[in-house]
Amino acid sequence: MSSFPNLPEIQITHHARATRLRLRVEPTQIRLTVPRFCSKRQIQDFLKQSEQWMVETWQKQQEKVGQINKALPTELMLFNIEQPLQIIYQTQKNSYVYDENHHQLFISDRQPEQYLKAFVIAYAKHHLPIYLKQVSHETGLKFGECSVRQPKTRWGSCTSRHDIMLNSALVLHTLEIARYVCVHELAHTQHFDHSAAFWAEVEKHDLNFKNHRKILKTDSLPYWWSSKP
Repeated sequence: MSSFPNLPEIQITHHARATRLRLRVEPTQIRLTVPRFCSKRQIQDFLKQSEQWMVETWQKQQEKVGQINKALPTELMLFNIEQPLQIIYQTQKNSYVYDENHHQLFISDRQPEQYLKAFVIAYAKHHLPIYLKQVSHETGLKFGECSVRQPKTRWGSCTSRHDIMLNSALVLHTLEIARYVCVHELAHTQHFDHSAAFWAEVEKHDLNFKNHRKILKTDSLPYWWSSKP
């Protein structure tokens, strides 16, 4: 390992298939891959020649990370998890990598806002239909198909065929709020309007629905949700 002022410790890896020295500057580390039979002198000379480039690139990376961290969340709480996901922004091939076991979400720093939203949409498309089925079983209110979309003005909808659409941004709210929207749309399978009978059906399954409805109307979504995935 080699040390330079204003730089982190350089991680040197010898690789049997490497044909040349390859330097990679990342937001959290600097890595040098070298051929197996490369001398220490060759490595030191190469690093010395690359020092100015490394310093400039490292500083740019740190500035970029600093800007991202100021604007973007470092944690993400979703409707059906007990502890928030730790978000790590870094240089990576995939737009996002979800490590469910360690409660971590790795987001590419190329277009972090868009990739963060893309993860939430994918998460919602998987988990919201499952949760709607659970609420349907609890309430005894049956539905047809479930779709998850990103409408701008609706949290959900129900067709005359009892197909239900849920807004993917619901997963950014609490479980109680997501449940209220599910109950609301399931109640439309019995009452295709907003009559007194409809609200009575909603209240039967959500005693605190008025407060949940108020929260939905007053809470705002994070700025990055407006990014196009």
